[in-house]
Amino acid sequence: MSRIGKAPITIPAGVTITVSKDNVVTVKGPKGELTQAVDSDITVSQEDGILTVQRPSEQKKHKALHGLYRSLLNNMVVGVTEGYKLTQELVGVGYRATNTGNTLDLVLGYSHHYVFQLPEEIKVTTQSEKGQTPKIILESIDKQLIGQVAAKIRSLRAPEPYKGKGIKFVGEVLRRKAGKSASKK
Repeated sequence: MSRIGKAPITIPAGVTITVSKDNVVTVKGPKGELTQAVDSDITVSQEDGILTVQRPSEQKKHKALHGLYRSLLNNMVVGVTEGYKLTQELVGVGYRATNTGNTLDLVLGYSHHYVFQLPEEIKVTTQSEKGQTPKIILESIDKQLIGQVAAKIRSLRAPEPYKGKGIKFVGEVLRRKAGKSASKK
């Protein structure tokens, strides 16, 4: 049995979950509303403030979907109550980030700027303090969407292994390489 799939999801106060007949789960909370279509084989039930996910058999497909949908539903519950926040930093001389509304303008050492239009569900802020690297802060209730957008921003200038220049997540540990030695004696 899937350990993740077996774990029940406790529903906090202020969150309502509805399961439609065509297996679409809607989670409403203080921060917003999210929906997720669940495979027709998987059963989602709600009793006494606890949400459980069951599978019909021990087939490999059902085992995989069991843990997947439990994690997706748990991420939705956490998203509508607490929300998700990702912080990225720009490491490199002359790298800058500014935003106007949901439009992110990045200077990443290329001959041109990157202007990145973010989805409406994501709130973006930028920080540029003297003596520190510029930071991009993304906030959303949808964990999948915020992760996808953060990965797209990071792919514009991924950190390189010699000096570590590029866009990286705060707290991310990069594998560094030594580089060329100056001379051999």
